[in-house]
Amino acid sequence: MVKIDVVSKEILKPSSSTPNHLTRSYNLSLLDQLAPPFYVPVILFYSPPQFDDISDIVGKLKKSLSETLAEFYPLAGRIQNDAYVEVLEDDGVDFAEARANVKLLEILENPEMSMLQQLLPLDPYKLKTDRESEGVPVLAVQVNVFTCGGIGIGICISHKVVDGTTLSTFLTAWAASGRTSCHGHGNDKTITPSLDLAYIFPPKEIHVQTPCNLIKRGRVVTKRFLFCGSSLARLKAEVKGLSPNDYNPTRVEAVTALISKTALNSRNARTSTEKCSRPSMVISHVVNLRGRMDPPLPETALGNIWRSAVATILEEESKRLELHDLVAQLRKGIRKIDKDYVAKLQSDDGFLQAYESLKDVSEMVSEGVVPFYRFSSWVRFPLYETDFGWGKPIWACVTNVPIKDVVILMSNSSGDGIEAWINLEEEDMARFQCDRELLQFATQAPGS
Repeated sequence: MVKIDVVSKEILKPSSSTPNHLTRSYNLSLLDQLAPPFYVPVILFYSPPQFDDISDIVGKLKKSLSETLAEFYPLAGRIQNDAYVEVLEDDGVDFAEARANVKLLEILENPEMSMLQQLLPLDPYKLKTDRESEGVPVLAVQVNVFTCGGIGIGICISHKVVDGTTLSTFLTAWAASGRTSCHGHGNDKTITPSLDLAYIFPPKEIHVQTPCNLIKRGRVVTKRFLFCGSSLARLKAEVKGLSPNDYNPTRVEAVTALISKTALNSRNARTSTEKCSRPSMVISHVVNLRGRMDPPLPETALGNIWRSAVATILEEESKRLELHDLVAQLRKGIRKIDKDYVAKLQSDDGFLQAYESLKDVSEMVSEGVVPFYRFSSWVRFPLYETDFGWGKPIWACVTNVPIKDVVILMSNSSGDGIEAWINLEEEDMARFQCDRELLQFATQAPGS
């Protein structure tokens, strides 16, 4: 039985106090207010360091994290009133060190979801409301040391403050500082985040409550499916070959289409829903707004700078849903997230536009007749470049999401494949994992 023992806990403060020209409170933006009250989790696994002992490694991780927090100071604070992050003198990151009674190789060969959860400093989905997120740390870290000397760094960061892009930027900055700590020098340029999002998307006094049916929980099962590079090439070729418009889908588009189609078929197998003129399903994909603004924001801009592109898929009884149809509808939804869309978000009624789009989706799926599949792609995040000075990670992963119909797409370690973390209701997953078309391109990973 795998056992994780936490051997130390502390509050790790920034290496320098909040700059005098900056306030000790960081205001949340409108887009932050609309973000879910969860944490974003990630775990990075490393082979045993060759030259440094564990105590030195942990010490250098703490030193470099403290230095990075001096630039990313909102991550050292606490959320207050769903409106701002307060950074007091004694505030900092929750930092824990733990020992695992298992070798790293055993984890990699059979990464059970319940075990992965223990490698995180907290339960990322325990919070259910914005009120419950008040006063909790924005960032928490747990460094897990395995019996072989391998390391797993579990990170949870508040989704009310940052998105996946900011998490990736922060990890890049922390790793750069870590390399300097390990080698005594570094050629990496200091990454300074832009902290102006509340000026670009001013917050509103209206309280935002995510519609409960969009975060409905149940008997959810999480499984990981692997798409290797050659399988992705075959899948893309098949989607392109079937398309009358000669679509050349991306890897993410092709995988999204296949998973959506398979999930819908699995669900329909246990229902007798009349399809007629009703939407057969709704798909959303997270879209990074930084490059779609005018002028564009840098990737180092801190905050929730994203919106969900929504595709409503209609399936007539006489027509079989094809993969290229799904790709076409998804592209149509993503194209709507342009600079004009962003400009409207920044207008006085931007809150209404953002909330109404969520409300429309909520109404479509409220009766439970139309499934809503939510995708988030981490494929472009350079997680496998997170080298703190003793090597790059050999695996980067998330954990199970206890919310049905959520899919997270991640790159594999070689960079040519995709790992799909799929969360479905138990009955749907039983059919999904046996789908013949899916298994032509994907294999179910061990431990899931």
